[in-house]
Amino acid sequence: MNLPISGKKFLEGVAVAVAATVLASLLWAVGGLDPWELRTWDWRVGRMSRPAPSTDRIRLVLLDQQSLDWAQKENGLSWPWPREVYGAVIGYLQRAGAKSIAFDVLYTEPSVYGVADDVALGNAIAGSKGFIGALFLGEKTGSVTSWPGAVAKPLRIGGLDEWLSGGGNRGVTASRGLFPVPEIAGRAAALADVQHNPDPDGVYRRVRLFRIFDGRPVPSLALACFLAAFPESPIEIRRGAISVAGKTVPIDEEGNAILRFRGASGTTYRQYSAAAVIQSELRIQAGEDPVIRDPDAFRGRHVIFGFSAPGLYDLRPAPVGGVFPGSEIHATALDDLLEGDFIAEAPRGTTIAVTFLLALLAAVSVAFSRNAWRSLLFFAVCLPLPVLLSLFAYSRGTWLPLVVQEAAVSLSLLGALAVNLATEGKQKRYIKNAFRQYLSPEVIEQLIAHPERLKLGGERRTLSIFFSDLQGFTSIAEGLEPEALTALLNEYLSAMTDILQEEGGTVDKYVGDAIIAFWNAPLEQPDHAERAARAAVRCQEKLSELRPDLRKKIGKDLYMRIGLNTGFAVVGNMGSRSRFDYTVLG
Repeated sequence: MNLPISGKKFLEGVAVAVAATVLASLLWAVGGLDPWELRTWDWRVGRMSRPAPSTDRIRLVLLDQQSLDWAQKENGLSWPWPREVYGAVIGYLQRAGAKSIAFDVLYTEPSVYGVADDVALGNAIAGSKGFIGALFLGEKTGSVTSWPGAVAKPLRIGGLDEWLSGGGNRGVTASRGLFPVPEIAGRAAALADVQHNPDPDGVYRRVRLFRIFDGRPVPSLALACFLAAFPESPIEIRRGAISVAGKTVPIDEEGNAILRFRGASGTTYRQYSAAAVIQSELRIQAGEDPVIRDPDAFRGRHVIFGFSAPGLYDLRPAPVGGVFPGSEIHATALDDLLEGDFIAEAPRGTTIAVTFLLALLAAVSVAFSRNAWRSLLFFAVCLPLPVLLSLFAYSRGTWLPLVVQEAAVSLSLLGALAVNLATEGKQKRYIKNAFRQYLSPEVIEQLIAHPERLKLGGERRTLSIFFSDLQGFTSIAEGLEPEALTALLNEYLSAMTDILQEEGGTVDKYVGDAIIAFWNAPLEQPDHAERAARAAVRCQEKLSELRPDLRKKIGKDLYMRIGLNTGFAVVGNMGSRSRFDYTVLG
């Protein structure tokens, strides 16, 4: 079956796209593209992160370097602080009307200031409503292997057994834990896991909303804060998602949810220094005005307390803004829960399908490209498409892998270009070699641009046709030696052909001394009749110039007879399938 050239080009593009997609997908599947994908994800987060309406519902109280300096200078407190100091933080936040209070601090060892110090903090916790304490769950860290009886009850998740039996337990279960000392753990309304794992490059982009310990689900700090405000919220889990109070959170097989960051650290959530909060509580107790003048600064807000001083080692690499305090990672997760807009990872099948379509577009575009500048144009158009599509997907809440698409598109562009060079280069050389002797350069370029015209058949057109021969040439030829005759014809025909092609004509054929040429095909020439007439006049003038010199060579004068006609004719490639000429009939 002989396919038209356009069909062959399309099939070449499909083959290149399939090969590029398969290669790029294999690299993606084995993790070869992950380092670049993670970096491009961070770039997308940096470009697209924006605060949400829920962002203002969260406050951070940070024990920063300023707080450490204040405690040392004003109170002579060295690190670690007495735990009763944190009671002032809890007291002020409770007084200020905070919706929930969560401490991203592990009190796993008794206070160096004695049991009374732990009891003082425990009493402050007991006096607050909805305090959430921190614990750490893992496989290697911690000495506790069973749930302490006096600790707050774990949460309940519908469908958990089915999800676990379906293979969704990889990395979710923890066998060891670090729990707060009993004086603190027993007073908290809830305990939450604060441990999260970074991606392979050490950057924190995901969180688990719960872990399994001793057969019981334990909420993350963010989920515990959410539940403190909505304690009766139902939680259901199924393959690929967990539903909290009607908000669906996409998760992977390990229970990880992809964070939607709102901006760089320190610019997104309103932050307060621990020193300012402590001083405000002490001043209120003393009947003085607080340092924090806004009485509604924490009212109805979720408050997370944590460390941000560099020396306290709770700074974590994040995809936007360099590093985040651990408490701000939890705040981001809580923000996403409140807004219900965690990022979903595009299904693998969808990614491969999109990758193939983009690769196909790139390969077919270049396959049909006729010249270098068009190929460069398609490179310029196709290469940014995966970037734009991935940015659009992010805006719709989806992580659509970028690098696998970009790899497939790049391979398709280069592959299609290589196929073009291998096939069209050979084709162009064939056309030039086959037709340069009797077609004008313009016609040859037209055929190179449209090789599909090199087929049997023609089209009906209005043409101006030129016929010429030499008067009495038969008797002249009989009197010349073959070598002299050949030299005469070559000189004469070359001079006439140059004029015909200069006027845009196509030399159809030579029949002895006769010349047949035509205008208005294959290139359209609105002035074809004028060109033909002008060519006839110039040919006669040229022969007049040549006549004296030719007379010396053959002993006779040469005179040309020319006929012109404009009318309908069929023009095209005619002949056999293996040998044909571009000629006219009619």
